[in-house]
Amino acid sequence: MQEYRFTVKESDLENASENSALPHGLGAKDRGMGRLKRVNWLFALTVLVPTALASIYYGFVASDVYVSESRFVVRSAQQQPQMSMMGQLLSGSGYSQVDQDTYPVIDYVESRDALKELNGNDFILNHYSRFGDFISRFHVGLDNSFEALWRYYSKHIIAIDVDDTSGITILRVKAYNAEDARNISVSLIRMAERLINKMNERAATDTVSLAQQEVKEASVRSREAAVALAAYRNSHSIFDPDRQSAMRLQQVTLLQTQLFSAQSQLSQIEAVSPQNPQIPVLRKNIDLIQKQIDVTTGAVAGKQDSLSQKMTDFERLQLDSEFADKQLASTMAALENARSGAARKQLYLEELVQPNFPDVAIEPKRIRNIATVFALGLICWGTLSLLIASVREHRD
Repeated sequence: MQEYRFTVKESDLENASENSALPHGLGAKDRGMGRLKRVNWLFALTVLVPTALASIYYGFVASDVYVSESRFVVRSAQQQPQMSMMGQLLSGSGYSQVDQDTYPVIDYVESRDALKELNGNDFILNHYSRFGDFISRFHVGLDNSFEALWRYYSKHIIAIDVDDTSGITILRVKAYNAEDARNISVSLIRMAERLINKMNERAATDTVSLAQQEVKEASVRSREAAVALAAYRNSHSIFDPDRQSAMRLQQVTLLQTQLFSAQSQLSQIEAVSPQNPQIPVLRKNIDLIQKQIDVTTGAVAGKQDSLSQKMTDFERLQLDSEFADKQLASTMAALENARSGAARKQLYLEELVQPNFPDVAIEPKRIRNIATVFALGLICWGTLSLLIASVREHRD
């Protein structure tokens, strides 16, 4: 005879006893209702409540925000050379045509200095703390420092985008009424133009002033060289060593001719009449001519104060003067080039689209924001539901 053995867990007996005390099928139904309630509460907390709050806020509380948009480009009068495709890739620029001078303007518009100028008479502080709903406005009670206002200004008042292909900068200004949005945008454009003009003036001043200083120094050197050359001429009685040497050599040649003639005459007289009384006179005349030849030759070369010695110092001073004159001419040409180059490199802020006067508030995007909250809630609900189910399954 075959025996059957059954193993019953204590927990199964307890569950069976509990279920036997209830009507048929009621235990499974209650467990399902419990799970449904847990799911409903999770769905309500992650989806329904946030969506309801977002609907109330964006539907009845959120203030209208007017956006004034303007577009501008920063360019220079100097034409930029067109780069080839390979040149752009090698330079790392790719297809970007944004001028590097645009970024200083953007940085200034977003800076504390720009906010400080806009906030004259506390205009920005008063407008964004008094108007708007209690969530989006600037809360003076929490933090009324300028640093907090600047953070609010960067996040909630202005937005700047740059088109990398065209180089066009798009400036958007947000305010709680259309007039203030347009006025702030106009003020920012004018401040950017002043910055560009200041940059132009500084660049031109630095470039031209440096060239002018070089011209001034070259003029001083040229004048000093000319004065030194003139002083040397006056003190040494020399105006042109080459011409003066040539004149002296001509004199030596004439004297040598006279000396040769006198010596020839003396030789003839001594040969014909050794006791002729003209012989002493001729000899004395020959001695005088020889002394004149020696003096004239010594004035040209050989002595310490000769023209050859003077010529060395004179040529050095003359070269200094000529070099100083050439340097002066070069610096003057550089000055003209600096002036024309500064004019070519002038930057201009050209308004493509002037700040508009918005007639309709385009922010906040009420329906889109509510839908975003709803979608995020569904994602959170689904993620938490899967996580809870995984934890329960692992526990069981």
